[in-house]
Amino acid sequence: MSEDRTIVIVGAGHAGVQLAASLREEGFEGAITLLSDDPRPPYQRPPLSKAFMKREADAEALILRGPAFYEQKRIDLRLGVVAEAIDRAGRHVTLSSGARLAYSQLVLATGGLARPFKVPGADLAGVHVLRDMGDAEALRDRLETSKRVVVIGAGFIGLEFAAVAAKAGLATTVVEVAPRVMGRAVSPVVSDFYAGAHRGFGATVLLGAGVAAIDGEAGRARGVTLGDGRVIAADFVVVGVGVVARDALARAAGLDCSNGVRVDALMTTSDPDIFAIGDVALHPNVWSEREMRLESVQNATDQARALARTLTGRPTPYTALPWFWSDQDDLKLQMVGLMERAETFAMRGDPAARAFSVFGFRQGRLVGVESINRPADHMIARKLIPADAPLSPEQAADMTFDLKALAKGAG
Repeated sequence: MSEDRTIVIVGAGHAGVQLAASLREEGFEGAITLLSDDPRPPYQRPPLSKAFMKREADAEALILRGPAFYEQKRIDLRLGVVAEAIDRAGRHVTLSSGARLAYSQLVLATGGLARPFKVPGADLAGVHVLRDMGDAEALRDRLETSKRVVVIGAGFIGLEFAAVAAKAGLATTVVEVAPRVMGRAVSPVVSDFYAGAHRGFGATVLLGAGVAAIDGEAGRARGVTLGDGRVIAADFVVVGVGVVARDALARAAGLDCSNGVRVDALMTTSDPDIFAIGDVALHPNVWSEREMRLESVQNATDQARALARTLTGRPTPYTALPWFWSDQDDLKLQMVGLMERAETFAMRGDPAARAFSVFGFRQGRLVGVESINRPADHMIARKLIPADAPLSPEQAADMTFDLKALAKGAG
């Protein structure tokens, strides 16, 4: 492998760090520079709304790789450095220091940003998002000094935080404009179950409720006014209304972007020497049969591994089966496949026992499985779906049917 190449990776989240590691595993001997605009060592993000928020894990426990790793692997990790512009003709990146960093290949692993919430009062003090370590630290402190919180948005992050807040004894209100929680990601059965579960945790869950304004006093948030005029008091507000791709750098460089940086199956952008992976990449997903961005650790790390092989001479299309998870109080939700494609559903287990799975089918084929406190179903589904195993809805719902044997036969 040529040693005169330089690969520059912008972004040191799960995707960027995995790519740097995988490049060395695949035998790349050239220079690797990993840029992070965060002054902290690269860290895991999923625990921020879970174990870290509950003080079950500290910042050190979340570090992705120890400092010795980067030195041993000859990875030039630069913290607190912002990539401000890409000169595609000159093949270099301008840094916040004013320096110019040359590249042979450039990889954008810039992730996403909390979607702006454009209502009056959104800029008040005491209005929080949860995207990085700084956000999590601020919210963790608020949990210990507050009595009431309003969470705007019932997606994964909003519900994960709401579960922690309710457990901590705060009067917790979740406001969601859609008719069901996690509506874009899970089946109606799972949505209904989680809405009920959060009410059981002690939260108030308001569905189909828009927010007209965030109310303030002396420059600080004190509650929200809903579209129907109801007012909900709060000591602070958490906004979790989704994520937007952090693609400004790519757009300014003239790369093809649309809800992220558009890439092909090899993660190549409209410039053959620039690639994108992770949350920022709008890729052709073989499991959804459309372009999409996936915001998950699995997607980030699997795209990084595939790209490392491509960059070391073995072109590898990204075809990994998506899977996700979410911890909300005593409920562990694990998902595999894409339920958005499902037309019919079968339930295995008993929601009343707080342990069941929903199997989603399209034209008779299994396309997704959601498991609540049934990890074995999840692991089996990760074998059944890519093997296109012959499973019917009736078999999925039959607790006597041996899914494990079917998965074993599927190889």
